[in-house]
Amino acid sequence: MDLLNTAGKELSNDEKMFQMIYDMSDSAFLYDNFKEKTVKTAGNWNKFFDVGLHTPEELEKIGHCVEEEYVPQFKEFLFPEKKGIQKENMTVRLRDGRTWLECEAAVIYDKKGSPRDKILRFEDITKFKRQNEELVYLAYYDMLTGLYNRNYFVQLLGRFLQKAEKEGKTVDVMFIDLDDFHRINDGLGIVIGDEVVQQFGQYLSSFAGKDVIVSHFNSDIYCLALYGSHGTEETAQVYREIGERMEKPFVLSGGQVLYITAGIGVASYPEASKNALELINCAEIVMLKGKARGKGSIQYFDKAILKNFLQDIDMENKLKEAVFQRNFTIAFQPQYQADNKRLRGVEALIRWKDKEGNMISPSIFIPIAEKNGTIIPIGTWVMEESVRIFSGWKEKYHPSLILALNISAIQYKRKDFVGSLMGVLGKYRVAPSEVELEITESVLIDDLEEVANKLHVLKEHGFKISLDDFGTGYSSLSYLKGLPIDTLKIDKSFIDTVISDNNTKIITESIIYMVKRLGYETVAEGVETEEQFEYLKSIKCDSIQGYLLGRPMPPEQVENLLKEAAG
Repeated sequence: MDLLNTAGKELSNDEKMFQMIYDMSDSAFLYDNFKEKTVKTAGNWNKFFDVGLHTPEELEKIGHCVEEEYVPQFKEFLFPEKKGIQKENMTVRLRDGRTWLECEAAVIYDKKGSPRDKILRFEDITKFKRQNEELVYLAYYDMLTGLYNRNYFVQLLGRFLQKAEKEGKTVDVMFIDLDDFHRINDGLGIVIGDEVVQQFGQYLSSFAGKDVIVSHFNSDIYCLALYGSHGTEETAQVYREIGERMEKPFVLSGGQVLYITAGIGVASYPEASKNALELINCAEIVMLKGKARGKGSIQYFDKAILKNFLQDIDMENKLKEAVFQRNFTIAFQPQYQADNKRLRGVEALIRWKDKEGNMISPSIFIPIAEKNGTIIPIGTWVMEESVRIFSGWKEKYHPSLILALNISAIQYKRKDFVGSLMGVLGKYRVAPSEVELEITESVLIDDLEEVANKLHVLKEHGFKISLDDFGTGYSSLSYLKGLPIDTLKIDKSFIDTVISDNNTKIITESIIYMVKRLGYETVAEGVETEEQFEYLKSIKCDSIQGYLLGRPMPPEQVENLLKEAAG
């Protein structure tokens, strides 16, 4: 009797233990005893199901507690013994539309194969389901705009291309980049910038459909893929609609009203490429080409654009290598006084011969250098090397000579430019009064006031200031006011036709008369004939520069000129 009481107490303790486990669990349990034909529920049963069960037949009642789409499969899950299954599981969502349950069933059979016991377990996995959905969302969608992200767009575009290959269709990729977006971010802040990106992305989402994929790559860049375009007709229509939308302002939540434009590049499968990534790259390349023509442009792919782009990339790589190895030389073109042909000075000009022995024109590589930033080390090298050579001539021949240096707009903008220049002159004992700094209109365009202030500082140090290529800009005359100019160089385009064209002659004479009244010295560039020289001399042009009197030459030839002048 004592043993039985003890066993009963132990059983009671086990029951208490299991009850505590059930109560602490976030799951619900159901036990079905087939022999006794009874069911018991435990755990958080009432949290998930508002149905009380006592017999196996009543289990059917909870079949309708889940969303309609899961009902048939869920009812089969509740009775795995009907199929002789030992274990079963599935995931369902309850009718509340919020709660997700992981459902698991286990059946124990006797030796004859008849079901003896069954346990059903229901666990709340809503939190994990939401986390998983967020991860899935991040894998496919852009958080800022809700559009497809770049990686998923590439996957979908690849499927478009596979389908197009089978069906003999075309696919257009539109690469869209908002114009001057950095000005919005810099001027109004990134919060405003993000809202612009969202609003424009929301507008582009209206094009999404079975045959159109819309994505946001990053910042202000979007990409669309259009399946089955006929001669880019659909693409042209999308471009027109985007243009019409951008004629209207974007009104932001803070009340700001903004007008924006975008540059668009279009590349088509299979013309441009049969590869998704290459197709996107081609569209981006032609977009950049279009932007060079102006805002709100669209540019369609052609092989010439790609060829030029690849050549530019090759040139850029060669240029970086040349900068690293300092694979440049300096040539000097002499300037002569028109009245007596005495040497006035020399203009330092950079020269570059690549590894294949080809001379690369500065008009080709200087714009690339300005774009990729290598103009800084190049300009620094030219400045120091020119001053070093000039210093050697001074020590040997003591000439009264001016060294003209071309300075890029990027160099002028650097805060340390004046200090660096003065440091180089001090190193080689060259006076600022012996150096003439040539500036072009491009230096003045971005911030005339800032450049003018810096020029006045240079002028106070004793430098001469020359305005190069005068007459090529629409507003060159306006730059003369307030700038500390010493010399004005008349562009070669005037000199080429000054003899044959009467209008050019009148303009040239007017320029020289005007600037002489202002107290400036004049230098004519590109003088190639004796007739041009005599005419310029007759209208009192001060100095001449050009092939007639001297081509750009290596330092040794300049030294020969100085020897002759000294001898």
